[in-house]
Amino acid sequence: MVTVEYMTDPYDRSDRFELLAACDAERLVAHADAVIDGGSEVRVLQSPSPQLVMQQVVDPVARQPFNLGEVLVTAAEVALDEKKGFAMRPGKAEKPALSAAVVDAAVEGEHPLAEEMVASLEAAASEREGTRRQRWGETRQTTVEFEEMEDHT
Repeated sequence: MVTVEYMTDPYDRSDRFELLAACDAERLVAHADAVIDGGSEVRVLQSPSPQLVMQQVVDPVARQPFNLGEVLVTAAEVALDEKKGFAMRPGKAEKPALSAAVVDAAVEGEHPLAEEMVASLEAAASEREGTRRQRWGETRQTTVEFEEMEDHT
């Protein structure tokens, strides 16, 4: 397995949102189930609902932001022992979005399982980065170089 130094801080909410959005659904559901099975009170503040959001990117040449198009996401919000949790997952993903919101609230509220969840989110990020690097290494060898041909007429 490849170990990667990752530049995110799971205790920072912005970074955690990114980790939760990319984490595999099974891992998130298992963590949420563990929190609920432990007797914590979870209230759903915003039921998981698929919606469209505008994806903004930056033009690499002009360095100007522009709207690329709409993307389907599922957002959810919960309260866990009076701490709020929020998550937005790509696609139509009600259960993973709700589970991710529970994980967010658990980490934010320093739930007894928070350290385990943080370690799991970091491991998932490291695994994704290792896979990405491996794929990049495999596809890099297929680079095609083009020569410009001038018209000599």
